[in-house]
Amino acid sequence: MRHPLLQILCVTIAVTLSACGESDDASVDRAIQNVNAIDETNLSDIMLTSADPNEGVAYFQRTLNDNPDRIDLKRGLAISFVRARRYTEAIPAWKAVVRDKASTSSDRVDLADSQIRAGDWESAEKTLDSIPPTHETFKRYRLEAMIADSNQEWSSADSFYEIAVGLTTRPASVMNNWGYSKLTRGDYSEAERLFGEAIRQDNTLFTAKNNMVLARGAQRKYSLPVIPMVQTERAQLLHTLALSAIKQGDTATGKTLLREAIDTHPQHFEAAVRALRSLENT
Repeated sequence: MRHPLLQILCVTIAVTLSACGESDDASVDRAIQNVNAIDETNLSDIMLTSADPNEGVAYFQRTLNDNPDRIDLKRGLAISFVRARRYTEAIPAWKAVVRDKASTSSDRVDLADSQIRAGDWESAEKTLDSIPPTHETFKRYRLEAMIADSNQEWSSADSFYEIAVGLTTRPASVMNNWGYSKLTRGDYSEAERLFGEAIRQDNTLFTAKNNMVLARGAQRKYSLPVIPMVQTERAQLLHTLALSAIKQGDTATGKTLLREAIDTHPQHFEAAVRALRSLENT
């Protein structure tokens, strides 16, 4: 007597579950799509940060081929080209981003950045000129300063550098660039001051330390500045100072500095040894 009733209940449950499954299909599909979207976003973030840059290029090219209208993928491809130092390819990629209706002024700044990296200064200047003056960012003014430098428009360069410094909490790199601009103009004391400011902001910035030594050497200051440095850095800076002295015609001082650099370096300092040997043979 129980078996027919049990069969009826099982059939009823099965029909009910089937109806529920049909009504929930769309919800399940949407949930799967949402999970895929989250996974894809995470993967894109990885490709833009920790992944090998060339792997990022391949990923965004492949994904963009399936989704040609998505500006986030276009932007990801352009950024990946820059990360891979493939600047010539980055330019058309950024142009594709800029042509998109959803592009921003920041995208144009990034296009100008790639054009400068590729050595196309004239196009970079035109790109920056097309950006509204209301778009005031550190990166924009840093690039404007570099363009002004290349045109030897010194007052404009100084103005842009000053604005850029005020728009970032980490101004060491732009101060180093500004100092190098002063160095090329022959304003050595001001260059030295700016390099010192850059080092104060970031005492690991060896480029600024080396540039500071160049500025001091140009003023015939043949002693190292009082700045943080490890032993290897000290040897390298002494080598730079020696070459600067030799360039100024102070050969005897240059030889002394080279010997000090060789003695200071914790390992064999081939460049300094070769320079000293060349001087002594001459």
